Amino acid sequence: MGIKKRNKVSAEFSMSSLTDIIFLLLIFFMLTSSIVQINLDLPEATSKAVAPSNMIVSINKKSEFSYNGKPISSMSKLRRIVANELKTTENRKEATLTIAAEKGSPFENVTKVMNVAKELKMRAIIATKPVE
Repeated sequence: MGIKKRNKVSAEFSMSSLTDIIFLLLIFFMLTSSIVQINLDLPEATSKAVAPSNMIVSINKKSEFSYNGKPISSMSKLRRIVANELKTTENRKEATLTIAAEKGSPFENVTKVMNVAKELKMRAIIATKPVE
């Protein structure tokens, strides 16, 4: 009596189609992530209250900085000027750096000024246009 061997079904499958799909997804996400840009518009204020500050940094659309109306050429110069002003301030804990960014200016510039305030351990506020 001859015993027949059972034909076992192979549990293997082709990985080549799976790698093709993963490769296409990778290309898709790489292309779409470089296209996405986040542009933030500054909000408009609902109140007319103004925080007291004598340190005002203005930023325009051309990424030009000015401190209390005087043009500033670099972030290191801005940091040095604000640090000197902070030394002469009598109430250091209440010192506030006001950032007045023109509408359409890159938000990266606002973060640079905020980092200067953070390094000097002082408060920073973003001035917004009041609702009329």
